[in-house]
Amino acid sequence: MSLDRSNQQPAPEFPPPASSCPEVTLSEHEGVLYLHLGTEWIQGAMRLARPDAIEIEYVQQMMMWLLFQPQPSHVVQLGLGAGALTRFCHRRLPDTRVTAVELNQRVIDICRSTFALPADDARLSVLRMDALDFVADPANHGSADVLQVDLYDAAARAPVLDTPEFYHACADCLSADGMLTANLFGDQVNYAQSLRALEDAFDAVAWLPVVHDANVVAIAFKQAPQIDFATLYRRAGVIRRMLNLPAQTWVDGLKSWMRQDQDDA
Repeated sequence: MSLDRSNQQPAPEFPPPASSCPEVTLSEHEGVLYLHLGTEWIQGAMRLARPDAIEIEYVQQMMMWLLFQPQPSHVVQLGLGAGALTRFCHRRLPDTRVTAVELNQRVIDICRSTFALPADDARLSVLRMDALDFVADPANHGSADVLQVDLYDAAARAPVLDTPEFYHACADCLSADGMLTANLFGDQVNYAQSLRALEDAFDAVAWLPVVHDANVVAIAFKQAPQIDFATLYRRAGVIRRMLNLPAQTWVDGLKSWMRQDQDDA
């Protein structure tokens, strides 16, 4: 398996100069600040009165790995967006180390200046680099318990990185029982392709029902877990009380997925 860029001509500069990255624009509506990359597509959001909360439903769903691993040692975010997941994990999981990987320096700067993303510290590292380079680096293999993947360009038609080779490299970065959550937002015809690429690299893959603006969040397991829904509902109650996340809806979605998967078998 190769993830090199030797077939690209001419070789791009990595990381690219800030001037070549999309412009970051902002909008605000009813107390929510939105981040855009020069288009109308929303790339992230923060409620000004509750900067520590995760505002958008699909972004909340990216945390469904909590049902299976409540105390990860290291969480890696590929694609910073408005910093919601990185900010939340850093502030609400005090025993967890958090790394965010973002190519666009403008996004990093606006997250720090406007979206309440704290400076790097002993538990937080924000890296300006290509996500492909991060997962391909052997130094990062086996280092993360959780990968959260939300990689889109300004057009937001499909994930920027969405191949079996990329997801195999993601799996390499995970610990033995590691998990990946991915936002598969884009044209609906791409969903099946994205899921096949995930299934090629992981032992088990599930996904939640579509939410607003056609976002589908998948969870991929390096080793398939034993699923007991009574246990998951109990864990969902703890997540709701401790972190104010609607985890019961995630269990409902996984239950619905399992029924559909069994019907399709």
